[in-house]
Amino acid sequence: MASQMTEMLKGTLEGIVLAVLAEQPAYGYEITARLRDEGFTELVEGTVYALLVRIEQRGFVDVEKVPSEKGPPRKVYTINGTGRAQLDEFWRTWSFLAERIEQLHRNRAEGEV
Repeated sequence: MASQMTEMLKGTLEGIVLAVLAEQPAYGYEITARLRDEGFTELVEGTVYALLVRIEQRGFVDVEKVPSEKGPPRKVYTINGTGRAQLDEFWRTWSFLAERIEQLHRNRAEGEV
């Protein structure tokens, strides 16, 4: 199941991270910790950092460097208007897919009765 979960997560992680940032600005480690708290225990920190670079390049977030007590400044990511539009599209797509998958699942379960 782990490899299937990893593959499915790859396609949805951008939306998941944008959803986390829609709640409040955060830096990379905070995002990873929050996702692990939500049950994404297998998530590798490097995956989140690579995704943050991509969403920054795509213009979905604003970035502010904030001093850190432990080392170099932290990059704090804040979702912006473009990112919110992308997140809205993610939720529309997610709802569409979830409804279709659930219908397939129900049909299969009814066929097994």
